[in-house]
Amino acid sequence: MAMMITDECISCGACEPECPTESISEGDTIYVINAETCVECEGYHDEPQCASVCPVECIVKAE
Repeated sequence: MAMMITDECISCGACEPECPTESISEGDTIYVINAETCVECEGYHDEPQCASVCPVECIVKAE
């Protein structure tokens, strides 16, 4: 699985430096997560760091 950023993203950039696999980048209007490289921080942290720092809670598990 991977994480994804919803349209509620305010493009604050808080999530990008938290990603240990550099899977987060600035998209056209919101930040995006590369599902192919996102590992939900498994092997790095106990929980996805991007979701824990997001001020608007717009980062969720992809379905």
